[in-house]
Amino acid sequence: MTQSLLKIIDPHLHLFNLQQGDYQWLKPQNPPFWPDKKRINRNFIEKDLCLPVPIHLAGFVHVEAGFDNQQPWREIDWLQQHCTLPFKSVAFADLTTHVFEEHLRQLQQRSTVVGIRHILDEQAQAILSSHLIDRHFALLADTNFSFDAQLSLSDTPALDLLVAVANRHKSLRIIINHAGWPPSDTDKRAQEKWLTGLQKLAQCENIAMKLSGWEMSNRAWQPEQVAKLLRHCLSFFGDERIMLASNFPLCTFSMPYADLWNSYVTLPEISPQSLEKMAFNNAKTWYQF
Repeated sequence: MTQSLLKIIDPHLHLFNLQQGDYQWLKPQNPPFWPDKKRINRNFIEKDLCLPVPIHLAGFVHVEAGFDNQQPWREIDWLQQHCTLPFKSVAFADLTTHVFEEHLRQLQQRSTVVGIRHILDEQAQAILSSHLIDRHFALLADTNFSFDAQLSLSDTPALDLLVAVANRHKSLRIIINHAGWPPSDTDKRAQEKWLTGLQKLAQCENIAMKLSGWEMSNRAWQPEQVAKLLRHCLSFFGDERIMLASNFPLCTFSMPYADLWNSYVTLPEISPQSLEKMAFNNAKTWYQF
């Protein structure tokens, strides 16, 4: 029996142009100090996104990769000039500075931009406590841009600030990156905090989860670990606020792009109907394709 075509939208990937962009984080003298970082310190373009039949890449969301944080629209201009697949862009914009509004105006002029990301991580509490936060999230909501939030769900003070922001700006779509950095199975305390964080976020209907980035904490991750995390996410969020994503090219630290997507689509936990939502429909809706 022939397999039917499975369309996906990859909602979290990065393309690199080392000749035009800065990418300070890719340089060997800068963090993160991964021993294998040089493997991704090269150009990646759209044609590197190869998938096996019957999986068909119908579109993607490009998330800012540190191309030029002073003029973030330069990354978008390069992408719009060279990409041929349907795609949307999540650009960088600094939430803590007064140039945010001007940068937002510049980004609004680029047709693919649908949101911004300012990586929170260790600075999450400080950034989300900024006196400019409410003004800037209101601007995002007014321009119909989403916010990609990258932080650990185990960071309870920061998470509570994010939930408060989500409740104050209910029309703003907030999308959690990399499953909110789920902790290892051995760290039970952090796991409890992560699950509590997941539950708090799920109560905000304007928040969705992107599942990706497994290789960042464990190069040898296994599909069973993802299946377990997916079950937790489904129990709180349901299948309409979860997106499966790659984090390409960083996913290649663990396996080729095609193998990653094959591991997702063969997870026994996912029904064909849920897979269609989490691999295609939800990204189409949340990122305004």
